[in-house]
Amino acid sequence: MSKDNHKIDADDRTIFDVLNERKYTVDYFQREYSWEQKHIEQLVTDLTSSFLDAYSPGDSRPSVEHYNNYYLGPFVVSSKGGMKSIIDGQQRLTSLTLFLIYLNNLQKELGGNESIEPLVFSEKYGKKSFNIQVEERKECLEKLFLDGCYEVKPGDDESTVNMVRRYADIGEAFPEDIKGNSFPYFLDWLKYNVILVEITAYSDDNAYTIFESMNDRGLNLTSTEMLKGYILSRFDEAKDREKANRFWRDSIQSLHLHSKDEDQRFFQAWLRSQYADTIRQGKAGSSNEDFEKIGTRFHSWFRDNLAKISVDANSPEDFRTLLHTELKFYLRAYLEILEGQRTEKAGWENVFYHSQWGIADSLSFPLMMAPLKSTDNPDVTRQKINEVASFLETFAVRRSINFRKFGASSVRYTMYSLVKEIRGKTLNSLRSILTAKLAEMPETWEGMGEFHLHGMNRAFVKFLLSRITGFIEQQSGGATNFSTYFLNNGKKPFEVEHIWADKFAEHRDEFEQRHEFESYRDRIGDLVLLPQGTNQSYGSMPYSDKVEHYLKENLLVKSLHPKAYKNNPNFLKMNERLGLEFRPHKSFNKSDIDERQELIQSICEVIWSREPIP
Repeated sequence: MSKDNHKIDADDRTIFDVLNERKYTVDYFQREYSWEQKHIEQLVTDLTSSFLDAYSPGDSRPSVEHYNNYYLGPFVVSSKGGMKSIIDGQQRLTSLTLFLIYLNNLQKELGGNESIEPLVFSEKYGKKSFNIQVEERKECLEKLFLDGCYEVKPGDDESTVNMVRRYADIGEAFPEDIKGNSFPYFLDWLKYNVILVEITAYSDDNAYTIFESMNDRGLNLTSTEMLKGYILSRFDEAKDREKANRFWRDSIQSLHLHSKDEDQRFFQAWLRSQYADTIRQGKAGSSNEDFEKIGTRFHSWFRDNLAKISVDANSPEDFRTLLHTELKFYLRAYLEILEGQRTEKAGWENVFYHSQWGIADSLSFPLMMAPLKSTDNPDVTRQKINEVASFLETFAVRRSINFRKFGASSVRYTMYSLVKEIRGKTLNSLRSILTAKLAEMPETWEGMGEFHLHGMNRAFVKFLLSRITGFIEQQSGGATNFSTYFLNNGKKPFEVEHIWADKFAEHRDEFEQRHEFESYRDRIGDLVLLPQGTNQSYGSMPYSDKVEHYLKENLLVKSLHPKAYKNNPNFLKMNERLGLEFRPHKSFNKSDIDERQELIQSICEVIWSREPIP
């Protein structure tokens, strides 16, 4: 290997330097894009909060040059023959590309003409291509770039599905207060003040060595490590420090079993849930407050706010109580929430449902932990967490059927105010507050009357149908549940399918225009869940033939056929007990869709009622 092959360069680069008309390939071993909602939401929140902390209305655009810089971390590339291959950092760079596509589409809506496109795609040798080149993602990125949406198709890989979901999450997380006069300032700041370190190796072997070193060893002290150092320094006795150190080490290890950044998310959730009093006002030029400071540098906030935490800086006893009583209790609760999110299990169902469709973790975890007190027994702790999770799921579902956003930027003030309102409340008080909050919501179940499938809500429609289908099965004594229909679990996944075949000609007696037919066909009353491939075999059949096949499917589908009501006592008892109005449909016309739409609304009202299910 030549001397040049051993060469390594490390340079700080702005986002403009990194992405503007530059081409990268992505190695096969890290092709999958796997960021979750919490990761993209954290990225957007950190970037926008850092910008808003520096921006003041009335600033000139050139003054952005003197705003604070934001360090986004390192990425590693292997450079060979003039082409750079991303070895480490493609998750972050792919997320930035999605963010830039969103910003480019947003500026079209706002009437802007800033230069963003060269950061996303550029021309080389007369051919335009995306700057981060992965062939499998090309179609999805093109649709997002041109139309702002992409409808996931059967056969799309997990990276594509994930990119579509993360793109939607960006729209939910991006704050309204940067959509006005400050928008071009934000673009300038993002392009020229956000810094990455580009580490370039000139052989694959060297690049992989750097990649392994960066992932095996921490490069900088994290907020968690700095908080640990401060807390341990408060103990005078060596035995106290050693005990605290052991507890801290074991605690962090238990969090890292879930993810390498879980420790930081835990401290953010704990401190916000129990001690944060303020949040940045929703207008440009406002300063970051407790909520934002905990989200970025919680170790500094902790040290500066000991009075809020009821800790005396010179009292080892206070720190013993904080560590071995308070932190220990909230850590256990946090870990139980994480476990509850993993699988659908008795007593924790609401946590699981909400994790599949609900508000961002940065808000939901502080909310679920807010009413807890370290004196609560395990059962009360579980009930409080599930009460909040049930409220949050109901909130998200009702917003969704009314086509309202519930991303962090849309509901942060509402949810943060609620954190303070339910903090430390008893179980009965908590239930009363949450019931009242739902009663005050302007988004009611009446929105179900117009609810339909569209290009960007297929994931929610599948969630909704999975909850309804699983609920009916469970209430009728069936063995399947929500997870059966929503998750793949190594089997054929269930897919959202239309009862009506896509044949406008067969419905001309009820619709004059094709778009009217298509609009009705996408209503929730015409949609069911069927195993992948099932509907393809008889999807184009007339309803009278298709309904015969429905007898083999789940009860929500089977209920269309008259035979579902014979020799099926559990289903009939469930129907009567819950006051539902299931009935068979010998034909399926426009009025039948209306009727099924009303049925689904009534099922939703039972599922998400605050009253116990009879």
